[in-house]
Amino acid sequence: MKSIFKKITLGLITSLVIMACKNETKENTPIESQNTKEMTTEAKTPDYKEIAIKAQDAFFKAYSEEGVNKYFAQDYIQHNPHVPTGIEPVLGFLPALKEANTTYKTHRLLQDGNYIIFHNTYDNAEAFGAKEIVAFDVWRMEDGKVAEHWDNITPKVNETASGRSQVDGPTEIKDLDKTEANKTLVQNLMDDVFFGKAPEKITEYISIEQYDQHNPMVKDGLSGLNEALMALAEANNPFIYKKVHKVLGEGNFVLTMSEGEWNQKPTAFYDLFRVENGKIVEHWDVIQEIPSEMAHDNGKF
Repeated sequence: MKSIFKKITLGLITSLVIMACKNETKENTPIESQNTKEMTTEAKTPDYKEIAIKAQDAFFKAYSEEGVNKYFAQDYIQHNPHVPTGIEPVLGFLPALKEANTTYKTHRLLQDGNYIIFHNTYDNAEAFGAKEIVAFDVWRMEDGKVAEHWDNITPKVNETASGRSQVDGPTEIKDLDKTEANKTLVQNLMDDVFFGKAPEKITEYISIEQYDQHNPMVKDGLSGLNEALMALAEANNPFIYKKVHKVLGEGNFVLTMSEGEWNQKPTAFYDLFRVENGKIVEHWDVIQEIPSEMAHDNGKF
């Protein structure tokens, strides 16, 4: 058993070193996480989740102009590449969403200071690229309203390498007292492993006993991760992470919002990790190409 694990670990390190070498040919920007002071000292407002749910329902259940005006700021800032900034485009979407009967289901709802993170699926969502989509929506709340929005969207995949769906798994938020420690763990994973500083430390961050995988192309466990990374490396098409823009978390869940490259195209990576007893034991993600032209000047991040 030890020899098998040693081979898997060596394979992972080899794959990650190849990725790191790829990164060295790109702009290897150090990790930028959210300002720690902002996250830890800002008063936690418990009703931000409730307000966010009401805002989401106004848009995708009631299709209500009154509700949107109530829960979205008039100077609402948009980062979805295909939607113009401001509240007017949001209002303009309502008739089409209502006609299509676009609905949503929230699988996880997290809060980090004034940031709310939805892990959602949407149905009848052709307006966003496919009938069924999986998305991370991140909202910055201000003065009791949604002030800013980021997202990453991908079509739902029915058959996955692990047999798990893109959204199933534990949803309970716990270990609130470990939020900052878990965010630091994930920040260090990104720095050491994804940016190639010390890929051999991967087992200090990811559990060797359990690593449940929800990326459609990757099997469970470190062996599944190694197999996928080796295949990408052999195809000369690795995931290349260039910069982490935000690290947000609540308790045992931590989300990173990163940009980089895949398929030789600019790409946004949203990775959600579940931490248990100081190790990462589960991973969900949404990967989306960043278009060269956007409907606004705010950028993807």
